[in-house]
Amino acid sequence: MPDAERFPEGFLWGAATSAYQIEGSPLADGAGPSIWHRFAHTPGRTANGETGDIAVDHYHRWADDIQLMRDLGLSAYRFSISWSRVLPQGTGAVNHAGLAFYDRLVDTLLAAGIQPMVTLYHWDLPAALDDRGGWLNSDIDKWFADYVTVVTRVLDDRVNFWNTLNEPWVVSDGGYLHGPLAPGHRNLYEAPIASHNLLRAHGRAVEAYRATGKHRIGIVVNLEPKYPASDDPADVAATRRADAYMNRQYLDPVFLGRYPDELREIFGDAWREPSPRDMELIAQPIDFLGVNYYTRNVTRDDPTAYPVRARGVHQPQHIYTETGWEVYAPALTRVLLWVKERYGDLPLYITENGAAMYDPPTAIDGRVDDPLRTWYLREHLLAARDAIRLGVNLNGYFAWSLFDNYEWSLGFAKRFGIVHVDYATLERTPKASARYYSEIIRTHGDVLAAPLDALSI
Repeated sequence: MPDAERFPEGFLWGAATSAYQIEGSPLADGAGPSIWHRFAHTPGRTANGETGDIAVDHYHRWADDIQLMRDLGLSAYRFSISWSRVLPQGTGAVNHAGLAFYDRLVDTLLAAGIQPMVTLYHWDLPAALDDRGGWLNSDIDKWFADYVTVVTRVLDDRVNFWNTLNEPWVVSDGGYLHGPLAPGHRNLYEAPIASHNLLRAHGRAVEAYRATGKHRIGIVVNLEPKYPASDDPADVAATRRADAYMNRQYLDPVFLGRYPDELREIFGDAWREPSPRDMELIAQPIDFLGVNYYTRNVTRDDPTAYPVRARGVHQPQHIYTETGWEVYAPALTRVLLWVKERYGDLPLYITENGAAMYDPPTAIDGRVDDPLRTWYLREHLLAARDAIRLGVNLNGYFAWSLFDNYEWSLGFAKRFGIVHVDYATLERTPKASARYYSEIIRTHGDVLAAPLDALSI
């Protein structure tokens, strides 16, 4: 294969998870509760009242899970650390037993030849900090920086990649504006405060890491390219608002030192002008950007859609996942190019990409065939390769998710994993998509040139 069609040397082939979704045992060995433990135990908040108390029991099965990663040939693994497992009160006394879990995890990953990429915050704020206002408290940047210092002092000698936050848009929109996610608030006035404090915490964490860390730190955002449903000026304006709200709200402050002008229109009198000092803190240089991509959005003006006044339009005859997301791989190439054009030629990683498709609850004769997910994986890796060919500095790909897991307020109803989990027995079975991904890794992407029906997976 010509060099222009290859993935770069040193490209990280990984898979991703998050603590509350896979670990289970949220209160084990001195850990404190998180907002997700509290939220999931509140009646009516999650599908069938399901919680992450067991999840897929990674807290006890981690060694076998790493062997499974090794068998698949992963060169990297992105996981998150539970803040309340390390600092049960969010600040103050360290729970050394909780920190030791991640210490062992990192050592064993490295022994298996797998590069750890750590996410410091993946939605599971310590409940004790939520009692003090959570992401609405202006002191949270200092609390987060202290936690980051505790963790990185122990692990930075072996961890080369650190992500401050995962998907701050979801934290704010789902947790403070619309309420389907922890902590479950529904308040227009809270959402911009939470978003700004998340970004302040990111900046303070970068500052804290630079004081002690020796490697690379970045942030992970979920990007959803917006396409106008028509050339009607109302649809075009709605598309700009939707893009500002979901995509540019978090990247413009980090890279350009300012918020998009459209946010003032979206939030109205709920908007607060940030201080220059805050914007300087947020805009500190980072070493890489993580991009989570799942779908695009074809956008139409809708005055009833609160607060952006825009809604997505279903695309007939297109494939949609179990979560109602359109499968549209070309938008991945587009969004990676957009990041380069707007924010510069920094190193990028696709830190999540995957699809919830129907899978049976149990393996059949030791197999789980998932042709749609396998096809999704192929199409998006081809789109990623196209972005590299067009000059994007893409350095890694992490499939979401390694395992079927606890899908937040959806409970266990949606399966994203390339490894099937039988929730009755917790038995792991690599799906056909995992076997295909293993071949992609083994051939460094060369197998992507072969039609799927020509492969024995």
